[in-house]
Amino acid sequence: MAAAMKNVEEIRSRVILGEFGVKNVHTTDFPGNYPGCDDSWNLGRFQKNFSINVVQLDENSMEFDMVGIDAAIANAFRRILLAEVPTMAIEKVFIYNNTSIVQDEVLAHRLGLIPIKADPRLFEFRNSGEDTAAEEGSEIDTIQLQLKVKCSRNPRASKDSSDPRELYLHHMVYSKDLKWMPIGNQADVFADTVIGPVHDDILIAQLRPGQELDIVMHCVKGIGKDHAKFSPVATASYRLLPEITLLERVEGEQAERLQRCFSRGVIELEDDNGEKVAKVVNSRLDSCSREVLRHDDLKNLVKLGRVRDHFIFTVESTGILPPDVLVTEAIKVLMSKCQRFLSELESTDMD
Repeated sequence: MAAAMKNVEEIRSRVILGEFGVKNVHTTDFPGNYPGCDDSWNLGRFQKNFSINVVQLDENSMEFDMVGIDAAIANAFRRILLAEVPTMAIEKVFIYNNTSIVQDEVLAHRLGLIPIKADPRLFEFRNSGEDTAAEEGSEIDTIQLQLKVKCSRNPRASKDSSDPRELYLHHMVYSKDLKWMPIGNQADVFADTVIGPVHDDILIAQLRPGQELDIVMHCVKGIGKDHAKFSPVATASYRLLPEITLLERVEGEQAERLQRCFSRGVIELEDDNGEKVAKVVNSRLDSCSREVLRHDDLKNLVKLGRVRDHFIFTVESTGILPPDVLVTEAIKVLMSKCQRFLSELESTDMD
């Protein structure tokens, strides 16, 4: 009976990596599936089991654990990070002069993909009913940028030089050449912040003497679901927590080979009376390559699995907002979706 319950618990809580496939992939912990197991959803039990633990956080990236949720919720959270957290990006490009070899539409596309450092929470969405091509926008929904560069010859360049960096002036157009043109009271409202590209070294175009660019751009608020340029993250992904269990004592030459089968730091060799013995020290670092299953004398000594409800999230920001702010905003979006769904249910019940 105990063995059967242990097997059921493994099916419910672990994904098992086999030599020729993956077992227990689908969620089976729904009410009535296993006799004796109360798998009905309970708020108190969820609050007790659910936790978020920040593992690593810096200016542009964040790694955190989200424990005690279903894969559907984890994936919804990931998709919201990618496509539904709003940002500011260049939407309208007014080209007054472009004598470079870069076509207008290509130039506009390149400009649109430059991340703009501006807090989207301080702006409003443009009204979709407006004629946005003709509408200049206002200080509450639009940021105006200007790019005005002209290439010329360097009179101080050596006659024998062939290096464009010495021969020409302003021949490389970078994102740092985009200048913010405040609209209305924006200069006062954003006096303590610098609005412009996140990175100054993004190459936009190369010019030659006589060629110039004279462009005005309008940045608006949008979401990645409408266009990828509005996505606030370079990547947002998750993986299940790896679990490695040694079924037998592994020592000597076998232990050394076992260590080489996993990512560095997963298996360490300890000295036990002069004999090297393998020990799992940090299964989190494993990439789940299943290399160990290629060795006939090792594959039966190890059990590879993943914890079904333990998600390791990695969020890398484009620099528009810090990653911890992005996670907070994504949670707010998810909460608003849930609230909207509940409101729809209530209105349907009334009908």
